[in-house]
Order: sequence, then C-alpha cells, then structure tokens
Amino acid sequence: MPTEPVTAPTDEQPVVEPPPLLVLRDGLPEITETPEALAEVVRRVAAGTGPVALDAERASGYRYSSRAYLIQLRREGSGSALIDPIAFDDLADLDAAIGDAEWILHAASQDLPCLRELGLEPRALFDTELAARLLGYPRVGLATLVEVVMGRTMRKEHSAVDWSKRPLPTPWLEYAALDVEVLVELREVMVAELAEQGKERWAAEEFQHLVDHVPAPRAEPWRRTSGIHKAKGRRGLAAVRELWTMRDQIAEQRDTTPGRLIPDAAMIAAANAMPTTRAALLDTPGFHGRGARRFADRWLAALETARQVPDHELPPLTMRSDAPPAPRVWAERDPVAAGRLAHARELVTAYAEEHRVPVENLLTPDYLRRVMWKPPVTEGDAATVTAAVAEDLRRLGARAWQVEITAPMLAAAVLDPRPAEPATPAEAAQPIAQPVAPAE
Repeated sequence: MPTEPVTAPTDEQPVVEPPPLLVLRDGLPEITETPEALAEVVRRVAAGTGPVALDAERASGYRYSSRAYLIQLRREGSGSALIDPIAFDDLADLDAAIGDAEWILHAASQDLPCLRELGLEPRALFDTELAARLLGYPRVGLATLVEVVMGRTMRKEHSAVDWSKRPLPTPWLEYAALDVEVLVELREVMVAELAEQGKERWAAEEFQHLVDHVPAPRAEPWRRTSGIHKAKGRRGLAAVRELWTMRDQIAEQRDTTPGRLIPDAAMIAAANAMPTTRAALLDTPGFHGRGARRFADRWLAALETARQVPDHELPPLTMRSDAPPAPRVWAERDPVAAGRLAHARELVTAYAEEHRVPVENLLTPDYLRRVMWKPPVTEGDAATVTAAVAEDLRRLGARAWQVEITAPMLAAAVLDPRPAEPATPAEAAQPIAQPVAPAE
C-alpha cells in the first residue's frame, strides 16, 4: 500500500514543542512509616511557614472504604513528605503541627472525608479546583491547570492505580509527590486572579463552606444503582434493594469495591428474572466471574428475601421527596411556575456568562428550582419579594455572595414570569427522576 511522503516541517508548519515536564525540586522523600519518621515530619512542618499543600491517595475501584492509603504534604521551609497512614492510628500530632495554617487542596471535597478520619481537620483552606471554576477556567483538572498556568506538563498515568498495594512503586510515589509540589505556586497565581476579577469574597465563602459543611448520609443509597429505572415494579425494586444490601455487606467484609463482585447491570437483570436455582442465576446476564459464582447462594438468598416481602411492605416506586417535579413537566402542571423558572434561568445564565462563572457555582440549580416552584411570596414590591427570596436561599444553604447576586434576579422572575411552552408528549412521557436529597 503506498504511503504518504513525509515532509520536513517548514516555517508555515512549525513544530509545537510540548511544555517541559514537571520534576521534583528536592528529589523523592522517603516514605514516612515509623513513629520516629513521623515525629521528624511533625517537627519540620511545625517549623515551616505559610500554607500547607495536602493531597491524599485512595484505592477507589479496588477497596470498599474510602480511606487514605497515602498522604502527601509540602510547606515552605518544611519540604515535602509522603506519609503511609496505614502505619499509624491517627495523625493528630501532625494536625497540631499544622495548627491554623491554611490548607491547599485540589478538589477538596474528595479528600476531606479521608483526611478527617485520620484526625486532620482544616481550620482554613484554599481549593485550587474550586478557585479555577470561579475564575472561569474551562478545564479544571490539576494537570491542565499546571500546564495552562505554570507551563509545565504532569504525568497522570498513575491516577487510578491501587494505592493499597505495598510496597508502593517508586514511579507512583514520584507522581504523588508532584501533586503537592505545584499547589503553593498555583494558589499564589489564583489569589491574584481572584483579586483582579473581584471574586475574593466569593472564593473565601466557598472555601469556608467546605470547612464547615458535613454531608448528610444518603437515604436509601441502593436507589442509586445504575439502571434502576429498568427494574420491574415494586417487587423488582425490593430485589434490587436486597441484592444491593447483600453485595454491600460482602464488599465491606472483603474490603473490595462492590462492583468487583457483581455489576449493577447484573443486579437489575436478576431482579427482573428472579432466578431460583444456581444454574439459572449464573445464566443471568452479568453473573459471571468469581464474585458471581463464589457467592451464588447469598445472591439467591437475597432474591428469596425479596420474594417473601409482603405487598404492603414493598418499596415505593419513587422516594418521598419535597423536591419539585422535573422542570420538563412544569409547563403542564403549573404554567406560572414554568414562566418563573424560564425567566430566572435567563437572568442567572446571563450573569454567569458575563462574569465567567459556571451557573451551578453561581447558584445550586436545586435551590433555584425550589424557590421558583414555591416562592415564599408572589406579590409585593421588589424589596419585599427580594428579602423573602433571600431568606429562602439562605435556609437552603446558599452562601451570602450567592444570595446577594441571585435573590434580586429570582425576585424579578417571581414578579414577572415569562410564558413557557408546555412539554411535548415525548418529553412528558419520560420518567421523572426523584432526587435522593437536595443537591449541595
């Protein structure tokens, strides 16, 4: 087969060199896994100055828990440290050494729970991912930001490895150490950009919310099974519930991620087929592999439990919720509410675009829908309605900066709803997803 001739680059076709690779400034630190080594890290951190860059590596996709299997930190005057948290009961001494210093994290909400399990509690923090969102960066992954802001390339090939493995390979540790190498410098750039765009207060309130907020446990977590809308009737939902609960118990006992035992799709298939024998179960789509065979008797027991549930105790098709219905049916159910929502979305979206901030960061979409579905008042002067809407937004959890910006917009929509077109038959026929809890 003829091939295309290879032409040398010309002035019109310049070779674009990739940004230089980010490398460790001080070399790779030894992993901290003894009391003596931890005491030395604590001493160095206490002697350092300024904020502390922190990161945690979990074994998502491999282990049941979300515990940290490696902690990375760096502080000016302290250098970097890699701590194996499995070797220690807690890291309370490290927490005391950090004290009131600001933490710098990327995507803090992912790491805070496992850090808190170890006795590490932030008093103040700066989230580089959240700051990037508020600043209007189109992509906010750490590697992308480092390339755009700092002109360096980061390797990310170890981002999804099994961090519970011991000993941890050197390339993994180098990858982990680099994650905190850049955070202090990235923070400095973003602090200046937040000031330039007048968004310092926005960021400060969002960061404080991360420090203060403790997510509530999810109600009926089994309802988050992928594809659950395909389960047939309430009996099918009961079967999904029992299979999910059994899988969760086994996964916790074996410290493995539930999906490695049997996938969600297999549970839905079994809930609809309701097999009664081992052979029939293992013929069900998705029931293959060691987890399906080894625990076949327990999967069958879960299905039998579902068969025995009295009709009046079967789970409802949807969770009871005070959330408004899906927006696509508002025009049919309450045209005025649909008009309020349309106008409010128009105003909020326009502000978000003008100020280069994602709409969902300007105001949580669930909060907007709740206020527009059932406004606290529907009549009065603008100041009265704005005050009532502002109180509703604060009650729902909106931060002060969000309330100040969006309450007047929502009040304007309450006082001047725009006509909304009713949903088409195809849209109205779509299943309505019921949220498990108000979105944060």
